[in-house]
Amino acid sequence: MEQNFYQFEAKSLQGKNISMNDYRGKLVLIVNTASKCGLTPQFEGLEKLYQNYKDKGLVILGFPCNQFANQEPGDEKSISEGCLINYGVTFPMFSKIDVNGENAHPLYKYLKKELKGTLLNTIKWNFTKFLIDTEGNPLKRFAPTTKPKEIKKYIQKLLP
Repeated sequence: MEQNFYQFEAKSLQGKNISMNDYRGKLVLIVNTASKCGLTPQFEGLEKLYQNYKDKGLVILGFPCNQFANQEPGDEKSISEGCLINYGVTFPMFSKIDVNGENAHPLYKYLKKELKGTLLNTIKWNFTKFLIDTEGNPLKRFAPTTKPKEIKKYIQKLLP
């Protein structure tokens, strides 16, 4: 069966199962996050994008991951508090997952298959971003170092 974005689900930081189908019709930016990474300040830019475009149909989904230099060692509660206190994150955050290896979350296996990386079909580092269009099609993969404001031009093109 042909896989598509809307058939996946993930656990929210609060432990609820969330279907990606809930985001049908939205422009979705998926990011693997970490709270102790040099790129962690990107939370600020991501939140700014979210605030500027959420009413036009953008949603950002954050997936904490501890697979890169142990930079997300905390539990759901500490992740949640860190995002909120340090960066005022209001976009949906999910439970900690693996993005690489055999225990990679099915959503990430799908994203990596649809939008391959430059060298290997893996996530290189924290804050790799995937843009999914309003029809659920994976459109573009952005490197960890791509700043959220650089993604704005794609968002503006895709939203009304």
